[in-house]
Amino acid sequence: MPPTQAESVIRSIIREIGQECAAHGEIVSETLIAFMVKAVVLDPSNGFNMDRTLMKSDVQNLVQLCMTRLLDTKNPSLDTIKMQVYFDMNYTNRVEFLEEHHRVLESRLGSVTREITDNRACAKEELESLYRKIISYVLLRSGLGSPTDIKTVREVTAALQSVFPQAELGTFLTLSKKDKERQLKELTMIVTGIRLFNRDCGKGGEGVDDLPAVLHVAIPATMQHIDYQLETARSQVYRYTAILEKAANDPLMRAELQPYMLKEALYNIRQYEVFLQIILSDIITGAQEVEMMTKQLAAHLEQLKMTIKSKTAVPTSQVFPIFIALSTLWTSLQDETIVVGVLSNLFTHIQPFLGAHELYFPERVMQCHLNGATVKTDVCRMKEHMDRVNVADFRKLEWLFPETTANFDKLLIQYRGFCAYTFAATDGLLLPGNPAIGILKYKEKYYTFNSKDAAYSFAENPEHYIDIVREKAKKNAELIQLLELHQQFETLIPYSQANLRQKVTHSVQTDLSHLRRENCSQVYPPKDTSTQSMREDSTGVPRPQIYLAGLRGGKSRITDEVKVNLTRDVDET
Repeated sequence: MPPTQAESVIRSIIREIGQECAAHGEIVSETLIAFMVKAVVLDPSNGFNMDRTLMKSDVQNLVQLCMTRLLDTKNPSLDTIKMQVYFDMNYTNRVEFLEEHHRVLESRLGSVTREITDNRACAKEELESLYRKIISYVLLRSGLGSPTDIKTVREVTAALQSVFPQAELGTFLTLSKKDKERQLKELTMIVTGIRLFNRDCGKGGEGVDDLPAVLHVAIPATMQHIDYQLETARSQVYRYTAILEKAANDPLMRAELQPYMLKEALYNIRQYEVFLQIILSDIITGAQEVEMMTKQLAAHLEQLKMTIKSKTAVPTSQVFPIFIALSTLWTSLQDETIVVGVLSNLFTHIQPFLGAHELYFPERVMQCHLNGATVKTDVCRMKEHMDRVNVADFRKLEWLFPETTANFDKLLIQYRGFCAYTFAATDGLLLPGNPAIGILKYKEKYYTFNSKDAAYSFAENPEHYIDIVREKAKKNAELIQLLELHQQFETLIPYSQANLRQKVTHSVQTDLSHLRRENCSQVYPPKDTSTQSMREDSTGVPRPQIYLAGLRGGKSRITDEVKVNLTRDVDET
């Protein structure tokens, strides 16, 4: 089937499923439906042959299977997939987000800017009107107060007149359009710096919030709230893992647990944990930025006071650069307030995707199954297995260790740092690998293991265990995102292009670099590694073009077309 025809069929299937879901009272996004189509087709138990054209009966079967899964509201796997799709559609790393935020602000100022730069004022009234427009522009660009507040307008007017009196409009009008725009931006920064200095001296600052004080309260509070949820989630992870380990040696218990989908619940809570780590890591980065900027702000204000102190006239060459520096720092603080708000909102909106846990595993059920089981934390497991592999036992395989490997803690570990051998040998149990044992480099990819024995077993036949992991992911499609298996599935379904972003959001899973800690409070801790949120060049994933209302805190709406296709995963992040 030609690519365009295949895409047309897929779009038709997605529309039909959406309409059917709506008829049953469930409003489901096209993105979620597209992922579910992919999941159903991948699952070998459904019998779809990806090498042949879908017949009418295939389409009907596909629609029905997708409907069944999308309407199963008590399924941890569906909750996980919904969480993954929601996060992918709403999370952007802080650098990309701020770039987009600034583009939106520029576009909003476009009409005001053009009214000024295209102005051909000559008469006195026209010049006065132009000057008022410049005042409004300065206020709007700075974001410090409302153009309708008389006190704020008066303060901005006074500051602007001190550096750009109305008499200079004639010269301004002779400039080129680009030079006018450049001067408007510079005037805004100087006026903003003056207002911030006056505010610090107690002589102005009308409508200017104390951002350092706001952030000093908001950031630790947000971090503490997220960290508490993170530790709560981990506690749940450890208990599920203990039950599954106990059931591994008890066939009767395994049969008893099967209807409860405990592994699917484990994947759900592990995915939630991963997303909280990403959010928390971004907030910690922001906290460090705010701390640095607050110190710089105080230093610049002090420098201004010393420069201006007891002087009747100060050269503009001395103070203007400081005013501009103040404005730049304040803009960055404004950015941080928006980032914290967006991340906090994202955190709030992924919590509902944990609904199945209390339903399936109330405390009395958990306690019953935990009887006789040993609950261990991830850190405890790592400490129990610190024995290294003996490199001499492997002739053709390369093992990496911290003292012999540059950037050891920044290596991109396969399966998000979980042990591939344990996952394959136990039919899906997730245990974190321990880099201290040694990291296996195999075909330019890196693997960690939860014990020395697991490392040796995997090394005997890596391809065997890699295949098992891939086959398991076909049956539980949420694992493609959770274990970062996108590359293995990117060409499995033909006739389409990738359209969702791919992010690499972790390095080696260690207590420090991956924020795995025993205690449940976290306020401005030192960070040994940088936040990683990058794309792998080998995948050729295009720049993301998907944005949703609310992503920018309700301040922007980008309407790029979402082209649904299935060559790569809808849940790539």
